[in-house]
Amino acid sequence: MCCGRTYLASGQTESARAEAKRSLDALRPFVERGARVVGLEPSCIISFRDEMTVLPPAADTEFTQGNTLIFNEFLATNLKEGKVHLPLADQGGKIAHLHGHCHQKAFAAMGPVETVLRSVPGLELKVIESSCCGMSGASGYAAENIEVSRKMAELSLLPAVQKAQADDLLVADGTSCRHQIHDGVGREDVHVARVLDQALHKS
Repeated sequence: MCCGRTYLASGQTESARAEAKRSLDALRPFVERGARVVGLEPSCIISFRDEMTVLPPAADTEFTQGNTLIFNEFLATNLKEGKVHLPLADQGGKIAHLHGHCHQKAFAAMGPVETVLRSVPGLELKVIESSCCGMSGASGYAAENIEVSRKMAELSLLPAVQKAQADDLLVADGTSCRHQIHDGVGREDVHVARVLDQALHKS
């Protein structure tokens, strides 16, 4: 399934509407039985809270409201309520530089990301003070946008990444953000889920 954002980002509204409806139709039976929708990509999950409330008829989207969570939101809530315990190994003072996805920033969803990363013992978190990475989904790859995309990345994000030590972790949940960083400076960023996975495997 697709949330439709890939189409919406390129102005294909009708295709986006069709994909949104297809996803909603498939998810409805599960959510109506008490399930929640949890996703790794911030822009996809935020689409359920934003664009999907206006693309299909409003009555078709009401069942998702309050039931769609970014991975970090789901985990942070369960950590706070003591419903989950992660046997994470101490990282010995390793530094993690975090770049927030635009949708996480715009919808006040950065707090859960920081909560989850700060739950890793011995991991020092440094939040990169950056604006948009410039990629905006696939938009930054378009020939007419690529120079603007690069300039946006070079304002604050890429200089901060270049200052990070070689053994520091670079963390970004957004797929396009990770591609922008890799293409811009040749460094690999990882999703928060991979940070946790690595800490779990070392315990």
